[in-house]
Amino acid sequence: MTGQTLRLLSYNVQVGISTRRPHHYVTHSWKHLIPHNQRLQNLEKVADLIRGFDIIGLQEVDAGSIRSNYINLVEYLAYQAGFPYWYHQVNRNLGRFAQHSNGLLSHFHPAEVSDINLPTLIPGRNAILARFGRRENSLAVIVMHLSLGTRARNKQLGFISDVINRHRHAIVMGDMNCKLDSKEMRRLFNNTDLCVPEEEIYTFPSWRPQHHIDHILVTSDLRIKEAKVLNHPCSDHLPIMLEVIVPEDIEFTRRAA
Repeated sequence: MTGQTLRLLSYNVQVGISTRRPHHYVTHSWKHLIPHNQRLQNLEKVADLIRGFDIIGLQEVDAGSIRSNYINLVEYLAYQAGFPYWYHQVNRNLGRFAQHSNGLLSHFHPAEVSDINLPTLIPGRNAILARFGRRENSLAVIVMHLSLGTRARNKQLGFISDVINRHRHAIVMGDMNCKLDSKEMRRLFNNTDLCVPEEEIYTFPSWRPQHHIDHILVTSDLRIKEAKVLNHPCSDHLPIMLEVIVPEDIEFTRRAA
């Protein structure tokens, strides 16, 4: 298959908090509430990592509140890493105390970006849908962060399956909080043309990865060149990267120099 190669990355950055041991969830819990000097230092390391990729999906970022010094962390990473196109989606708005968000960074101009409201009992779980190229032959990229509960994830993945099936070419990435062999992921694969990865890639926890809960999935018309986890412990998750070949006739537009 000939085509063009896209370099993708998905990263749950835990609001710039570096977690290295289980007890840090307790001793560092205050960092989720108030500013700390290491947050932007960690995010500068993230920016150094991501600048070589084409499209980035981010989870657990903040759109500007007390804890982030009122800095929109998606915008900050876009500026630091040189991404001309960025989008943030506030999932849980706690006013000046927290702006829980997903994020999308891209070196290509999206033809369209929209929010997908996922079904959930507690507000705060949504997805970003970005479309690249002409409508009649475009690529859909979906970024999401799913719920912790199995029942909620089942509903969310059932809902997202319908969205995926509206697009000929699709990529789904994010923190899905479930493994490849889970009931809800099997349902996703059965209901869509997404390919089941050949092997599991362990991303959580970052200091001793043993769970494959972060995923980048593609429809069968896209060919995967490489998929791996990156040893970049600036969160409690490790980032996952994927290189994929997409059809040549999908048009990707970069900002003119």
